[in-house]
Formats: sequence, structure tokens, C-alpha cells
Amino acid sequence: MRLYLVRHALCDGVGSILRGRAPGVSLNDEGREQAAWLAERLRDERLHAIYSSPLDRARETAEAIAAPHQLPVCIEPGLNEMDFGEWTGRTIRDLQEHPRWRAFNERRSATRVPGGELMLEVQQRMIAAVDSLRERHPWGSVLAVSHGDVIKAALAHYLRISLDHILCFDIDPASISTLDVERAGTRVIRLNDSGSTDPFTPFRYHKP
Repeated sequence: MRLYLVRHALCDGVGSILRGRAPGVSLNDEGREQAAWLAERLRDERLHAIYSSPLDRARETAEAIAAPHQLPVCIEPGLNEMDFGEWTGRTIRDLQEHPRWRAFNERRSATRVPGGELMLEVQQRMIAAVDSLRERHPWGSVLAVSHGDVIKAALAHYLRISLDHILCFDIDPASISTLDVERAGTRVIRLNDSGSTDPFTPFRYHKP
């Protein structure tokens, strides 16, 4: 199975607020343009199925991509955002001085979010979701829209990187990471592709 892991396009607060699973967080104007550009980039791919996290910003991104292919968007709970528990809605600036936040960023593998998930649990459910998609679509091309840390957790598993080191690479809004998922193993063949050739503008989409 060829799997395209897409991070949802921009919504307000990306990079400054932990939106988590808070309801009602939709794409902003730039995000809607990014989603439209993603749809254009992927128009000629032979996609067999499109899946999405249950959250609005992911579903809206998936629906934009699905429209040219006339495919339904299937909700996959395993793609959901990390449960940030008591940190949901908090600003990153506000959390900077909290010892648990510092521990979370230094030891992701062992630090549970207060009232939320452990990153290892996120990784396990994401890998289970990928395995389930492979069982459903063993020979097809599948696209799944998820969230930054969730995609990072999956990629860390396949790249044999400790969860403690996932801050060493980026997964930007509206980026595509591509995997070949087989029974014999999984290869990461593209990571954080935003369609840009400029490393200093990773959040920017490029109109055709």
C-alpha cells in the first residue's frame, strides 16, 4: 500500500496554542487555500480511499482533496489528534515555565500529558490504524489526514527514532509524508513535503 500521510492545513493558533481535540476548530483562510492547493497537487494521483481524523480541520482538508477524486472521506479514530488533556486550549508561551511541559518535550516517551495521552499510546494507536488501512487496501494508494505530533509518532516508529527525539524533524501544515507499507516492512520515501523548494518558508503553499 502506498500511504500519503497529510497534516491538516492551517487553522488559527498553529504553533502558539494547543488546540488538541477542542471542537469547532476549522481551517482559516490560508488553510483553505492550502487545502485547495493540496487537492491540485494530488489531483492526478490514483487514490483508492481517503481517511481523516474526526476533527473539523482534518476533515475539511480531506474533503478538499477528495472532491476531484469523487471519493468519500472515511473517519478513522486512530488518526485523531493527541489528547492534550488539561493543556487543551493553553498557549505554548503559558506552558513554558511548567516543569511537566519541559519534561514532555525532553522525554516524550515517558511523560504523560496531565489528564491526557502518553505519546507512546499515540504511536501505538497510529501504527494500529496504519496496519488496519493496509489490511483494507493491500494494493492501493490511500491518503490519511491527521495531525503533526500524531504523524511524527508514526514516522518515528518506521524510522526507528526514539519518541524523545521527534522534535528533531518537522511535519508542517499541509505537508505530505509518503510511505510504502508492506507486510515485510514499511519504507518512508518522502517526509514533510510541502511542495516548496525554499527551506525558509515551510508553511507556504505554492499556487500553480
